Amino acid sequence: MATRNSPGADPSVAELKARAKSIRRHVLAMSRRIGQGYVAQGLAIADTLAAIYFHELRYDPANLQWAERDRFLLSTGHYSIALWAAFAEAGIIPVAELETYGRDESRLEMSTLDTTPGVEIIGGSLGHGLGQAVGMALGQRLRKSEARIFVEFSDGELQEGSTWEALMSGGSFGLDNLVALIDCNGIQADGKIVIDIEPVADKCRSFGWDVTEIDGNSMEAIVAALKAARAKNGKPKAIVLRTLPGKGVPTLEKREKAHFVRVEASEWDQFDRELEENDV
Repeated sequence: MATRNSPGADPSVAELKARAKSIRRHVLAMSRRIGQGYVAQGLAIADTLAAIYFHELRYDPANLQWAERDRFLLSTGHYSIALWAAFAEAGIIPVAELETYGRDESRLEMSTLDTTPGVEIIGGSLGHGLGQAVGMALGQRLRKSEARIFVEFSDGELQEGSTWEALMSGGSFGLDNLVALIDCNGIQADGKIVIDIEPVADKCRSFGWDVTEIDGNSMEAIVAALKAARAKNGKPKAIVLRTLPGKGVPTLEKREKAHFVRVEASEWDQFDRELEENDV
């Protein structure tokens, strides 16, 4: 079956960067309409989502239930603002629908629900995404499917015991069809991460994972890490992404509490200017 998107050997980094910038534009516009939101995380994860949906993920926007598709699981459901933007860019949902983000009766909730087209799991309470991804990867292996499972989760979720249980399971079962994208931005709801979880990369290796640690806002590094993660070597893959909340908008990059940002009406034009002037 022909698919619209599948991994290639040599993607155009410039095109992927352009997609990431478009995602960031959507994120700012969606946040502006409601005056607040998870804008900093949306800006930070834009590069990863661009690389996933326009390079690495094997899927068909016209047939989202295709059995042999790769799955992308967003464990940090409040990052949905960037996921909706990626969906609009990919043609999964209409661009005009982004205007409904966070409103009553909208399909585009501030945390993901699996009733929205393209969403694989509910991303509300944190700490469950990796466990579900391990189960899906096991299921695909039993089916003898070539489909892969990609799961994004956060360093905050590494404070949850269920995440470490899933890490142990993934390594024990040798799930080389599983790719974890660990967004390490150092923050949680009210400030900095509370529990000392470092060194994340070394701990994942000790659980039997192949691990790469990169600048999560470098498209070149993301593409290279995803390419390496295709290896069928009996080990699940983890890519530790060191991302910067608010990436692309310097004023937001400097905000100490960037988990849920409340923005003055006078600031939005400045944010738009900074993004357009920034080489991201």
